[in-house]
Amino acid sequence: MKTSLAKRCAAMAAMAVCMMPAAAASADGGKVFNAVVATDGTGDFTSVQQAIDAAPAGRTSPWLIFVKAGSYKEVVSIPKDKPFIHLIGQDKERTVIHNALNVGGKPQPGTPAKDTAYWACSVHNPASPVYKAGGSVVTVEANDFYTTGISYVNDYGVGSQRGPQALAMKSRGDRAGFFDCKLRSFQDTWMTTQNDSYRHYVKDCFIEGAVDYFYGGGDALLENCTLYNVRRGSVIVAPCHDKARWGYVFRNCTIDGNAEAARDAKTALGRPWHNSPRAVYIHTTMRIPIAPRGWSDMGAIPALFAEYDSRNADGSPVDLSQRKSTYKGRGDNPPTGSCPNTVSKAEADRMVYENIIPGTDGWDPRAMMQRLPAPKAVKAEGGSLTWQPVSGAIGYVVLSGPSVVAITAAPSLSPAPATPEGGLRVRAVNRYGTLGE
Repeated sequence: MKTSLAKRCAAMAAMAVCMMPAAAASADGGKVFNAVVATDGTGDFTSVQQAIDAAPAGRTSPWLIFVKAGSYKEVVSIPKDKPFIHLIGQDKERTVIHNALNVGGKPQPGTPAKDTAYWACSVHNPASPVYKAGGSVVTVEANDFYTTGISYVNDYGVGSQRGPQALAMKSRGDRAGFFDCKLRSFQDTWMTTQNDSYRHYVKDCFIEGAVDYFYGGGDALLENCTLYNVRRGSVIVAPCHDKARWGYVFRNCTIDGNAEAARDAKTALGRPWHNSPRAVYIHTTMRIPIAPRGWSDMGAIPALFAEYDSRNADGSPVDLSQRKSTYKGRGDNPPTGSCPNTVSKAEADRMVYENIIPGTDGWDPRAMMQRLPAPKAVKAEGGSLTWQPVSGAIGYVVLSGPSVVAITAAPSLSPAPATPEGGLRVRAVNRYGTLGE
C-alpha cells in the first residue's frame, strides 16, 4: 500500500511539473526566457504577437521569446521601437508561424474564377480575414532581430503555387540574424531591407519559392543555405541595391528544387529589379539544372551578377561560358549595360563574414548561433533529474519526445519527471536563446 501510494504521489508530482508554464518551471525561481509562447496554454502567451506586444520598447540587450512547438496562424509585426527581439523556436519542423495572405488587387469583372481565387485572402479584400493586414506573414521593422528554430510560411503561396505577391517574411531593420529556419511561399517569399547600409546574416536556412523569392536590398550574407525552387523557370533573387558595398552574397549554399523545377534548365539565378543590384554565388552546389545564361533581364543594369566555383550535384564544375553579362534597361529605347559574370578567387576570398558582417559596430551573429554542447551525466536519482552544468549556459530545456517538460535555470529538476520509453533530453540555452545540442 505504501509503495503504491508513493508511486502515485511521484507520478502526480511529475504531472504537475509537466503542466507548469514553462517560463515558470525554473528550479531556482528565475526565468531562462523572458517569455514563453505555447498554443496549449503552458506558456505566458498563446500567440507570438501577444508576446511581441508585451515586450518592452527601446531594449539594448536581447529579449528572449521562446516559442514552443505548435501551429501559430497569425500575422506578426515587430515595430521599429522594439529592437533586440530574439524569437527562438523549439524546432523549425514543428514550430510554424503561418497565414494565408497576398497583396493582389480586386479582380476585374469577367475574370475567370480560377484566376480570382487569390482574392479570398487578399489584404485588400474587406471580406478577407486578413483585410488591412501587413503585406507579409511576419514583418520586422526593428533592428537587432534574431530568430532560430522556426518555419515562416505563407499558406497562400505554398498552397496555390501561383501569384500574386505573398510574403512570408519582410525584414527591414539592420543587424538581422536568421539561423536554422525555414521560409516558404511562392512569389516574393522574403523581402530584405531597402536600406543598403543594413546587414543580414542567414545561416543553415531553407528558403522556398519560385518568383523573385529573395529580394530587396542591403548587404546580406547567406551561408550553408538551401534555395528550393518549386516550378519550371523559377527566379531566385531580384535585388534592388543602389549603394550597397557587397549586396547579396551566397557562400557554400545549395540550389535545389522539386521535379518540376528540375525538369529542364530554366531556373535563373536572378534578375535586376532596380538601381544597380549585386548578387554573387560562391562555392554553390547546383542540384538542379540552371539556365545556361544564368541570369535574366528585369529592367535594371546590375553592378555585379556573378559566380565563383559553381558545382553540379556530383561535384563537377558548372560550365559558365554562356553566362549572361549584358542587360537591357527599361523604356521605349532601353539602354544596355554589362557587368562581370564571374569573380576571381581573390575577389571571392574577400566576400566573407569578417568583411561583410561586423561593420563598425562589431556585430557578431555567429556568436548568437553557437550551439552549446549537450549536457553530460544526465541521470535521475533520489527523485531528481541532474546533469553537469554546461559552460556559458543561462539555462536548460528538458524535453520528452516532442514536448517541453520544463525550462530550468539550474542543472537539475526536482521532482524528476516520469521518464518515457524514449528517455528525456536536455538542451543547454546560450545567452542569446539558441538551443544547444
